[in-house]
Amino acid sequence: MGQAQYSQAQKSNKHGSNNRSVIRYVLDTNVLVHDPTALLNFEEHQIIIPMTVLEELDSLKKGRDAVAADCRQAIRELDKILGNADLAAVEAGVPIKRGDKAQPQGSLAILMSQSPDNVTTLSNHLNDNKILNDIYALKNQKPEQKIVLISKDINMRLKAKGCGIEAQDYHNDQLVGDIDELNQGFIEFPGSFWDLIDSVETEQKSGCTLHYLAHQEPLENVGPNQFILDAAGFVGRVLAVEKNQVCLMHLDRRHLLETEAWGLKPRDIYQACALNLLLDPEVHLVNLTGSAGSGKTILALAAAIQMTVASKQYRRIIATRSTQGLDEDIGFLPGTEAEKMEPWLGAITDNLEALHCDDEDCNGSVDYVLDKVPLHFKSLNYIRGRSFQHSLILIDESQNLTPHQIKTIITRAGNGSKVICLGNLAQIDTPYLNASSSGLTYLAERFKGFPQGGSIQLQGVPRSILAEYAEAHL
Repeated sequence: MGQAQYSQAQKSNKHGSNNRSVIRYVLDTNVLVHDPTALLNFEEHQIIIPMTVLEELDSLKKGRDAVAADCRQAIRELDKILGNADLAAVEAGVPIKRGDKAQPQGSLAILMSQSPDNVTTLSNHLNDNKILNDIYALKNQKPEQKIVLISKDINMRLKAKGCGIEAQDYHNDQLVGDIDELNQGFIEFPGSFWDLIDSVETEQKSGCTLHYLAHQEPLENVGPNQFILDAAGFVGRVLAVEKNQVCLMHLDRRHLLETEAWGLKPRDIYQACALNLLLDPEVHLVNLTGSAGSGKTILALAAAIQMTVASKQYRRIIATRSTQGLDEDIGFLPGTEAEKMEPWLGAITDNLEALHCDDEDCNGSVDYVLDKVPLHFKSLNYIRGRSFQHSLILIDESQNLTPHQIKTIITRAGNGSKVICLGNLAQIDTPYLNASSSGLTYLAERFKGFPQGGSIQLQGVPRSILAEYAEAHL
């Protein structure tokens, strides 16, 4: 179902292939929840929505959580395509018009519940089984057509294969197949970086040393705000990438390691690079990834307080977090939205205590900061439709967001705002997501060429020896 298959099918159609090249893709409910606009991503093929899927969307659409909002959007997308089509057209397939394209591409059909004749079927006590039975019946009625189930549920795909039905995952928003290919935010050279460079032009500008190098080996794959590190101690940050030239800002390694934000200093060069991006007002989006205890949250929090209280570059800090329990419901907790959110954002307050653990009165310091700092806890369930101006938005546990959800949050950033995404791709709790399909991975790949964005993958586990051993061995 990936891009390569789309291209091959398009190529076949251009050469006059018959209708058999059109594939019938049956979408599971979780695909539409994961990406409500998935209907538009199957090119000239036919999309089939079982009646059971519509019933599941209807039961899930009620509420204010993220899942309900995605269900409502998926239902609106279906209604937009089907419009006033009659029963015959809905069963045969209504053409899908995409944007400004003159000719519709592909079609959308609704699959009515049906039972295959004289064949053993799965028990209908589960909705998944109902969907599989309907697909099996359709497959028997039209054996000449290729029918593929698309589902984010691994067990659903396994059951489909057991029934002789081809099944695939939804990969349209999965930009990297191997998580090791993800942009780390830095490139390390074992020797001296300058030994690999044939020519360079250097100038002093606004107190900075800028190097202009050819856009070729070893810099042909660099992006804006990536760091260049070598064993000789050189540190550089890519400021701009043009067709024939790369602009590199020379950074003093010792100065980087001595950078301080609200009393916090980086413990290694990777944290120093992260702090450099966090404190730069020209960088509007920062992604910090890394294992548990690598310092993501405490670095982001220290930089956020520094920029709101000390330098007053931002008016407030908006802290939010995605957890499975939070997205389902926060209503059972007493109090206001901020009070309901506080248990879920314990990592923020824990790190705030860590920043002041050496103070004579730690609790007094934390209370003073919470009173002084305009720190607001917001639920993702109620963030849709909002616009945050001159704000610093901290998104913790962002690896649990889908690409669609991450887009919803990033687009809340108004004028003068900065977004910091924190996450550990090894700790994903959301069903149907993995490291490759996580919204954090999607964001990092989509924004790797964004001149005002940067990513850093923190290394090591400075939290404790115990945490480091647990990360490696458990």
